[in-house]
Amino acid sequence: MTISFSLGLGQVQNELVLMQPPGCYWVTVNRQEDARTLARQTIATQTAVTLIATPEKPQSLLVPDPASGPNKIPLFSLPATPQALLNLSEDLSRALANKPRFLLFFTAFSSWEKIAPEELNSWLKGMQKWLASRQSTMLIITYGSGVNHLRNDLQTRYRHLDGLSHLEWQQDSWNYRINWWCNKSGMLADRALRLELQQDCFTQISESEQNSPLTLNDEHLYLAEKGVLEGAPPLSSAWTLFDDNTQLASRAQQASAATVIFNLHHSDQIAQLAADIHNLRRTRGSGLKIVVREMHTALRNSDERLLLACGVNAIVPLNAAMSRFLTTLEGLQGQRYNRHVPADLSVLLKSMQPLQEKGYLPLEHFCRSVTRLIGNTVLPQDGKGLLVALRPVPELNPEQALTLCKPRRFGDLVTRIGDRLYLFLSSCRYNDLDTALKFIFRLPPDEIFTNRLVWFEDLQILSEVRQMAGTTPGAWRDAPAVQAPPSAAEPQAAPLRLVPEEVTLNTPVDKGDAP
Repeated sequence: MTISFSLGLGQVQNELVLMQPPGCYWVTVNRQEDARTLARQTIATQTAVTLIATPEKPQSLLVPDPASGPNKIPLFSLPATPQALLNLSEDLSRALANKPRFLLFFTAFSSWEKIAPEELNSWLKGMQKWLASRQSTMLIITYGSGVNHLRNDLQTRYRHLDGLSHLEWQQDSWNYRINWWCNKSGMLADRALRLELQQDCFTQISESEQNSPLTLNDEHLYLAEKGVLEGAPPLSSAWTLFDDNTQLASRAQQASAATVIFNLHHSDQIAQLAADIHNLRRTRGSGLKIVVREMHTALRNSDERLLLACGVNAIVPLNAAMSRFLTTLEGLQGQRYNRHVPADLSVLLKSMQPLQEKGYLPLEHFCRSVTRLIGNTVLPQDGKGLLVALRPVPELNPEQALTLCKPRRFGDLVTRIGDRLYLFLSSCRYNDLDTALKFIFRLPPDEIFTNRLVWFEDLQILSEVRQMAGTTPGAWRDAPAVQAPPSAAEPQAAPLRLVPEEVTLNTPVDKGDAP
């Protein structure tokens, strides 16, 4: 009988959850709480397991006690150092008997962050050889911000991994993406499952077709707010124009695969527009093609993300000519919207909108808010914002520069460390930085600051925020203070000369010399 181990996912076919010995399987997870739930679910389905964890203690994964699983679990805590990770197979050889077993390795992304690609490749080769010599199976579960970087790297290591998958939270459900998964029957690749949480266990959601229309006989129709054609009449009999977005949304509730085009004039429309689009996408399915055309400057980066997450197929920017707009509509024909749209719009709004804070924050509060935003898994990786460090000109002290800083958008934060100002600009692109600084400061930034540093990747921002919370950032470490030249030496009095003093020793008289 072939031995196999299971991930324990409910209602999922065995070929996608069984792990065969020998083998090394890796699951990456965005959120720590999801990784913990998956680990506990896996432990509960085993008859025997060896648990290894870093940097947290393995005991924390067993609190409260799992509902089922082995009575005794060997626990190993690995120091949070790269060298300890690289020496794992050697340490296991000394600590464990040479027999088949299932090992669960629970790790944070920070444990792998300092491992070079060559070291990771060597580690996987060594672990693969170690598992083969003992006919054992290892499941690695890694969580944390930046885990997508690790996942991208692991996708090239298919020769040394028997399985690779990713678990991602999507507000009201979880997307479980399988890159490849080997089992006794062969290998399955490129699969996606929708999971839900039932009694602290991940279970597959049966994908029904209730939102897919049986007929798509309106796919040639165009339903549009009249302003998107810039005053032109309907282009053909397939076009129907409406006076406003409200009438358009009402008519679109009867459509199945038509192209629906909304008009956006100002930012006050965004909340209602997002609600209408979300409702259409949830009720009318993925065949509907929804377009938003920006007629005046109204959209920020975060607003675009919100509309796309609510179900928009395409956003036509303000500077797009009519010909480009019509070409975009042609390109959408035959397409389907394949992204998941959460059922609860309020949850989506809360997660997609920037921080509900702006302006100056104390350092500790600033670091906490930025860390929380960077940890938001709904926002795209390396696109959550910019961290900017600014040093004022010598004529300005930091307090004066701070009075010139007036952030107006929610999510734009500022704090001060020593003689520098730190700004975090939420949902700001790097190429928009100069424009953003001109709006924030009352004077031209080039006249206020001598230089600046910019961090735009998630891991860079998190690393710098950690340094800010502790010590002065290393990239801007102050030069040592210039010491004043020594003053001219003053003449000193000649040292006192020691004069010898005669000392008489009183010693006992020899007996032979006595009178």
